[in-house]
Amino acid sequence: MKPTRDLSARCRTLLRRFVLGAVGMLAGCLLVGLVPGGSVPSAQGVGASYTGKQGEIIVVKVPVDDSAARVQGKFLGRTVSFFLDTRLEEPKGFVGLLGIDLQDEPGTHELTVELQTDQQSHTLRYSVSVVKEKFHVEHLTLPKDKVDLDEKSLARWKAEQEQVKEALATDSQSKLWHQGFVEPVSGKRTGIFGSVRIMNGQARNPHNGEDIGAPLGTVVAATNEGVVRLTVDHIFSGKGVFLDHGLGFYSMYFHLSEVLVKDGEQVKAGQIVGKVGATGRATGPHLHWGVKLNGARVNPYALLDLPFKGTVQSAAPVSSGDPTSSVGAPAP
Repeated sequence: MKPTRDLSARCRTLLRRFVLGAVGMLAGCLLVGLVPGGSVPSAQGVGASYTGKQGEIIVVKVPVDDSAARVQGKFLGRTVSFFLDTRLEEPKGFVGLLGIDLQDEPGTHELTVELQTDQQSHTLRYSVSVVKEKFHVEHLTLPKDKVDLDEKSLARWKAEQEQVKEALATDSQSKLWHQGFVEPVSGKRTGIFGSVRIMNGQARNPHNGEDIGAPLGTVVAATNEGVVRLTVDHIFSGKGVFLDHGLGFYSMYFHLSEVLVKDGEQVKAGQIVGKVGATGRATGPHLHWGVKLNGARVNPYALLDLPFKGTVQSAAPVSSGDPTSSVGAPAP
């Protein structure tokens, strides 16, 4: 009887292996069938990982053959838009620019990407490690009325914040920028991105852009193509321009002496949008250059390192004379 029992056990083991193998093959077929042409994204639901420091931009690639597919991501509650990758040297697929905010919590977070075609959908999950950046600490001494606002000035500042929030509430649904980013003006960097600022002994919000010192009247160029979403003359940022580059990507140019574009105007990369000034809360002529990417405050110089190179990369020309070292202070 023992040989018979052993034979039965072996038969049951073989049957289980066959069933498990068949299930695995079926699951694999279903997964491949979700992506046109059988090209499965490298993430395949789990496993792909990225790493970036606070303030950096991560380029996320989703290989997929269907150019009509819809791809959108979520990271720390923020929407990450994807666009068709048209670089000839790259395989077909979609690209998303993931901005790591300067105050995102260090550690491992999940980026979920929804991939949809006319008939199928699939969720990809990427692991994103946010690395803490060591930001500079600045101690500034400014006139008291530039730091501590009276009731009237505080009400004005709050109204201006609402104006910006409303203007940037609806993102353009198509990518407006093209390959090749421009440094808007060349000069000495006098206010470093992410700097922790102590004003008159009081801790303030970190600096969410780059201050570039340049002589008064130096022309300021658009970093890329886009639409003028808003022009302002605000209590802190002075005369400024907000450019919408599409899909949740905005660039800002503050403390201008002159604004040379109008709301709703389409601009090209390198087009002059204004001139360097010292309007608003500033200690001297300079440009505050800022970037928001899907709601994340990122270092604008990270744009120049993206793998989307064009023919124009140089900064706008600087007029003769030495730039005055100056800073623009962030809001309370």
